[in-house]
Amino acid sequence: MLLLQFSTSHYCRKARLALGYKQIPYQIKNLTPGLHILKIKPLTGLTTLPVLLPQLPGYPQAIGDSSQIFKFLEKYQPQPPLFLPDESQQQEALIIEDWLDESIGTATRFVYYNFRAGEGKQIDPSFSSQLIIQVVRSQYGINQAAVELATERLKLALEVLKYRWQDRAYLICDRISVADLAAAALLSPLVLIPQYRQDYPWLLERIAEIHKICSETLPPGL
Repeated sequence: MLLLQFSTSHYCRKARLALGYKQIPYQIKNLTPGLHILKIKPLTGLTTLPVLLPQLPGYPQAIGDSSQIFKFLEKYQPQPPLFLPDESQQQEALIIEDWLDESIGTATRFVYYNFRAGEGKQIDPSFSSQLIIQVVRSQYGINQAAVELATERLKLALEVLKYRWQDRAYLICDRISVADLAAAALLSPLVLIPQYRQDYPWLLERIAEIHKICSETLPPGL
């Protein structure tokens, strides 16, 4: 299998966690932001990454969107299971995953790229890195007002997750689920930001634990 991705994307990290958890061998191809559209739109009709190319007879040529990749991998290789056997718990896991995808992952992006353009610039002050950061900020309309809203959204989200994740291993029950993988991936950029490292040590622990379970390289900052 081949995963088309941006190397720094937390949504692509989400797909890698699922592949690692399923112990499915795969290769990676990093695409250039902007130019990636020429490659993936003919494959999926979408303009976003990740995209998984199964490269297997009898299977789709391409699967776009990390949630759809989860569903494909569960069907392709049911063991170890990522979906929960209890239907109500699985629906809860899917709801949390969707919330993280559509709201919290976006908020994380805004806060992270604002940090990297400001006090976190020293992480990589190179021209190429800062150019990509500015392109992302422009593409997504990341300005001070949007960052303030994203910060408040993250504060509320982390309060909600704290009651589920602070004192136990998994978000839904006693097993890993799509919700855990989504949270570990989509919140992972925050571990580079000193405020979040200081205020949410339990978050760093859970992100590291999920990455180890999935045999995925720890995100920068861990």
